[in-house]
Amino acid sequence: MSSATTPASASVIRFRNTRKAFGHPVLAGIDLEVREGEMFALFGPSGTGKSVLLKTTIGLIVPDRGDVEVAGRSVYFGGRGSLARVRRLVGYVFQNAALFDSMSVYRNVEMGLAPDRLRRMSRSEAARAVWEALDLVNLEPAAVMRMLPAELSGGMKKRVGIARAIVGRPRILLWDEPTTGLDPVNTAAVERLIQTLSGELRVTSMIVTHDVEGALWMCDRVAMLEGGRIRFCGSPGDFRTAPDDVVRAFVDRAAAEAALDVVEMS
Repeated sequence: MSSATTPASASVIRFRNTRKAFGHPVLAGIDLEVREGEMFALFGPSGTGKSVLLKTTIGLIVPDRGDVEVAGRSVYFGGRGSLARVRRLVGYVFQNAALFDSMSVYRNVEMGLAPDRLRRMSRSEAARAVWEALDLVNLEPAAVMRMLPAELSGGMKKRVGIARAIVGRPRILLWDEPTTGLDPVNTAAVERLIQTLSGELRVTSMIVTHDVEGALWMCDRVAMLEGGRIRFCGSPGDFRTAPDDVVRAFVDRAAAEAALDVVEMS
């Protein structure tokens, strides 16, 4: 787990009565805080709005009601300038890496630099930033920078997506299902990388994931979204032993799936 010891009042992400519907309610009034420096995981059955909630954090999805505050700034009531400043603070790791097929690894990672910052950088400064980001995610920069996404394995694509998210040295990292589509070995490797980067870069991490056991192992706090609302929020230990029948069933199912993965690997 993260070693951060942050006061409970130091919230860097705050959802305030956040609501969103797509024909039917998906987010039905979310009130949730993520503390500065912590690793925070969001669980829930498929289709419960986990990724939708994550995307509201940087304006990729606009809620119907409510607001999100990032580092004290309103994402939806602060104007375009406020949203732009929020986005400079945040790195976003997309579910399927979301790399541009026609661009080299170098250009894909460079896209993570804010345009105004990139304009102020020399070519060598930009190249150094890309190199360092690739090195941080355990890729060999000299070997991969000129490659196209089609030449990469699934695990390598994930790492390039992470490199793009961290190249601007953000204060906050949002992880949208970072291990989806990976086998158990690569899943464990990416989760170790998430933990390492969160510590080395001293960032706040909010992780949406289906790998409950992995997240319980590495996160400071977790929450469960169910029926458009927060069903549980607390420590991993309290989540495992929660008396709520719905939470209990979810934990048991996740544990059974993790055990099945181990059997399939053996």
